[in-house]
Amino acid sequence: MMKKIITLVFFSSILFSCSIFKCKKTDAVSKLDGTWELNYITGPRITFDGLYPNKKPTIVFDTKENRVSGNNSCNSYTGKLVVDGNKIDFKQPMAVTKMMCLNGQQGEQTYMEMLQKITTYDITDDGKTLNFISGDIAMMRFTKK
Repeated sequence: MMKKIITLVFFSSILFSCSIFKCKKTDAVSKLDGTWELNYITGPRITFDGLYPNKKPTIVFDTKENRVSGNNSCNSYTGKLVVDGNKIDFKQPMAVTKMMCLNGQQGEQTYMEMLQKITTYDITDDGKTLNFISGDIAMMRFTKK
């Protein structure tokens, strides 16, 4: 009887600890989940408001489905989410709608090209700010919606 209880406690603790480690691993990535709105992009000579006069780009993460989607200020995009720890890769082909954009066409192109350069991400401000980084340079910054 005592042997069965000890065995049960032992296996229960193994199962419990495994589930904790799984949770910790997915918690870090699951902080990406939800909608983020761009509020900074590096590089272009045009001001941020000049690039995005009508609508700021958004990015939406669904870590359970491994999907990324959003709006690049005019057109919608969607693709596979490739993330490992804090490494992230947007080089996979994405489906993008082809609406004609009168304003902000340069902003749309700048946004999509910049995504291709991102190698890592960092979430700061208690989960309110998402930074996209290339090498060691912050290239894009988003706010949680």
